[in-house]
Amino acid sequence: IIWVGTDDGNVQVTFDGGKNWANLTGNFPGLPKNTWAYHIEPSNFDRQTAYAVFEGHTRNDGNTYVFKTTDGGKTWASIVTADIEGFARCIQEDFVNPNLLYLGTEFGLYVTIDGGQNWSKFTNNMPAVAVHYVTLHPRDNALVLATHGRGIMIIDDITPLRQLTPEVMAQPVYFFERPPAIIRESPDFGGNAAFGEFVGDNPTSAAQIVYYLKSRHTFGKMSLEIFDEKGDKIADLAPGKSKGINQVSWNYRYKLPKVAKAKTLSFGGFAAPTVPPGTYTVRLTKGKDVYEAPLKLVSDPSSIHTDADRAAQHEAAMRLYDMNENLAYLVDQIDKIQEGVGVAKAKNPSKKALKLLDPLSTELTKLYEELVVTTGDNYVGQAEPQLREKITELYSSVTGYAGRPSNAQMDNLKLLSSKLNAAQAKMDGLLQQLAGLNKALATEGIPEITFRSKEEFMEADM
Repeated sequence: IIWVGTDDGNVQVTFDGGKNWANLTGNFPGLPKNTWAYHIEPSNFDRQTAYAVFEGHTRNDGNTYVFKTTDGGKTWASIVTADIEGFARCIQEDFVNPNLLYLGTEFGLYVTIDGGQNWSKFTNNMPAVAVHYVTLHPRDNALVLATHGRGIMIIDDITPLRQLTPEVMAQPVYFFERPPAIIRESPDFGGNAAFGEFVGDNPTSAAQIVYYLKSRHTFGKMSLEIFDEKGDKIADLAPGKSKGINQVSWNYRYKLPKVAKAKTLSFGGFAAPTVPPGTYTVRLTKGKDVYEAPLKLVSDPSSIHTDADRAAQHEAAMRLYDMNENLAYLVDQIDKIQEGVGVAKAKNPSKKALKLLDPLSTELTKLYEELVVTTGDNYVGQAEPQLREKITELYSSVTGYAGRPSNAQMDNLKLLSSKLNAAQAKMDGLLQQLAGLNKALATEGIPEITFRSKEEFMEADM
């Protein structure tokens, strides 16, 4: 089958490789004579179906002309609606859903999910630019647009559009089915583009959560959370609230750990462990309504690491993750108790009470100096690294590599864990002293010295 369109409005078709041709020029209702037949798109599903796009802007005609035939061109029907703005140049039928069409116009891209009965302008980061050609990438399900003035534009994944039906659009919230997300292990060493270098962004390697909202969320609470197979929450994401299709990325990592404050910058606070492969639950809370969908993560098929290697890395990373947060809580306890000591001293306690206050404060200071660097400019420390700095350094190196930690790293982990346990034991002893001190302060009418619970500390902003 060969379709031919000319710049003077001549449209012909052959069904036998060119031996015989049928002239269809007079079969387009409402089309001005000699209007340029700019694009003809045969259907992927039916040999008798095709789409024809005409444009007459060079003749001062800015109207939209798009037609469809289902009988080999004998009859054509317009599929233009008032939703479309600007003359059209190209049309593309989807490879999977015959009712899904993409139309390139002078003012952007339009999409229909019902074969042309209704059209919507695609505005998700898509400018109002002239689209001269549209095609689909069959492997990546990407929509490729050739524009006038904005170069080549690529919409990375149009599979949600294939699932969009009137039934879906009638629901308040709908999660689109997604293929398993791959936990990519390849680091990004691309750097920044040089001045004047025109390079498009590659598709994200993060897991994509795609859902439809019948209406824009404007009032009340809306949250998007990730839960593991045990039901524990592991991530909070910023939900998309727009009417229509929303897409949210998750880098398949836990929340960043809480790291103790000190006089040095810790890069451990900027890294989070990767979650293991498995099936997770996405929970969207919209007011009082809750919607859930599964999200499956799989290992990188190109990985050089075994499942056992990755499991060993994950276990070590999570141990260090917990050590970071436990040490941060120790430091927070010290800070809060020292603040309380200062308040108590300002109340003019007795000499007996001071004999309890001063030694406790001194021991807390010694422990604090064992845990964190206390001199510096908040970026570079001016003293030997302490427990915090050593833990975060090891944590950063372990989380930055997807394979099994080295023997040296595991030995270091064991040593640092032992030191942290010793620090915790010291703190437990000081808390016993604090209990006795609070009893003495109570007899003098001085408020007791308190500190936050672990739960309160974890919920608070650093």
